[in-house]
Amino acid sequence: MMRLRACWRLLRVVWHILVGLGTIVLVFPRLSPDKRHARIQAWALEMLACIAITLVVKGSPPAIGPMLLVANHISWLDIVVVHAARHCRFVSKDEVGRWPLVATLANAAGTLYITRESRRDAMRLVHQMAHCLRDGDVLGIFPEGTTGDGSTLLPFHGNLLQAAILADAPVQPVALQFVDGSSGAISFAPCYVGDDTLLQSLWRTLCADNVQAVVQFGTPELAQGRDRRAWASDLRTTITNLRS
Repeated sequence: MMRLRACWRLLRVVWHILVGLGTIVLVFPRLSPDKRHARIQAWALEMLACIAITLVVKGSPPAIGPMLLVANHISWLDIVVVHAARHCRFVSKDEVGRWPLVATLANAAGTLYITRESRRDAMRLVHQMAHCLRDGDVLGIFPEGTTGDGSTLLPFHGNLLQAAILADAPVQPVALQFVDGSSGAISFAPCYVGDDTLLQSLWRTLCADNVQAVVQFGTPELAQGRDRRAWASDLRTTITNLRS
């Protein structure tokens, strides 16, 4: 029964992705940016429903920008979870922009891309992010740079926080957790870390029941004289405390 249920959920996921692609091609050209954002948030909520994950939002998402959301990173599912709570423009590695189907979805969501190995490209992205923040956008980053297992946080890299400093824009810490809805214990089903493959993580997620995606929005803050490294360290502490 568990395998049959997982297969049914997988079919729903595939269909939902196809519907999303159709919406991007046929509907998005006629929509204003605000209406596109609303469609993306609704699509993300429905995607979570397809895989039987319940969204729990705590705190207050930003009503308007500019805002840089800074979150811990656990799973390939994190972007969907955050979009379901509050649409934002995420920063992603440039290879995502070359993945079939995924790139279409990411581009429609306004994703910004970075070549991780290039210091020059990092500077380009920082200035692009600062420009977007000055224009009132809501952006999102994962300063750990990779996924953890959900039990602890990896060190935060502060490079991209320089965009908020340049634009004098606020940063809002966001704590992500996947928990068992019955016990409240951490659920490792959606984790994508170590030797996990994407297919293994996806199948484990499809097989799991009663998983909640908890998104805790903290209090927005300004740099207040901190450099990016000090600010990154303080944000890591804040997000750790939000998860406790």
